[in-house]
Amino acid sequence: MKKPIRKLILLMLVSVLTLALTACGSGSSQESTGDGEKKTVKIGYLPITHAVPLYIEKEMQEYENFNLELVKFGSWPELMDALNTGRIDGASVLVTLAMKAKEQGIDLSAVALGHRDGNVFVTANDINSAEDLKGKTFAIPHKFSTHNILLYQMLKQNGLKYEDVKAVEMPPAEMPAALSEGRIAGYVVAEPFGAISVAIEKGKVLYQDQDVWKDSIDCTLVLRNDFIKKENKVAQEFVNHYVKAGDLAELKDEHTHEMSSKYMKVEKNVLDLSFQWISYDDLKIKEAEFEELRENLIEMGLMENPPTYSEFVDHSLIDKAM
Repeated sequence: MKKPIRKLILLMLVSVLTLALTACGSGSSQESTGDGEKKTVKIGYLPITHAVPLYIEKEMQEYENFNLELVKFGSWPELMDALNTGRIDGASVLVTLAMKAKEQGIDLSAVALGHRDGNVFVTANDINSAEDLKGKTFAIPHKFSTHNILLYQMLKQNGLKYEDVKAVEMPPAEMPAALSEGRIAGYVVAEPFGAISVAIEKGKVLYQDQDVWKDSIDCTLVLRNDFIKKENKVAQEFVNHYVKAGDLAELKDEHTHEMSSKYMKVEKNVLDLSFQWISYDDLKIKEAEFEELRENLIEMGLMENPPTYSEFVDHSLIDKAM
């Protein structure tokens, strides 16, 4: 009787061990994909033209290893709080805000640009030169923004000091109305808010960004490094699709309009004008342009020790995607 009992016990132990090993294997898989489902990648954004590649990527819906969820925010501080605390995996965000977070110890990497160009200096119709802005109020979206540096450089290049204008931070969506009502003399901000004032003839373009600072960097696609390391295959596929989406965005055709309008409430003529000023076809962050950004941040006293290119930019994903 003892042998059959011993065999039965052994069989039971083998069964238990097999189940345990299977459970361990599925637990590892679930950590990445969640009960056998694809990983959901959460990316934050503000509804601006500078994030169009994200909108198009979301509409492509051809992902093998993940699902994409775009999380809309109403302000940059709200978005950065979600990014810094890990509630989202990445974001299309002002590069300078992400650099400030990196300087403060948040483990982020910029993996691609959101766009090139597309930051215009819009002023009241009676402003004909930079000198006309002296003593006037000029709006920027955030102290830590490329737009603030653009303002600094524009004034400097025209023989003015930064203190010659009253720079105020203002939510981008409020800027067209503020200009129309005479509360500000001008602004520089992400699109489509510049195009709105020009389209309704309440403002005009004084300068385009490339007139002041060629190859300036504004919005970037930033990912948390814990996401890149833990979900590298997913991160690579995500960036692969992002680059393709940038190529499609550059077509600026009816399909681009249709997909973008799902994420931005903007008139077609405004978006057409906005698209004239912006490009999406070369989204790799280059070291020279990044270092120029760092130098400007230090010169303006906005950051004491901004991260270097090697510390902040991870070009490995976009290199494989291109």
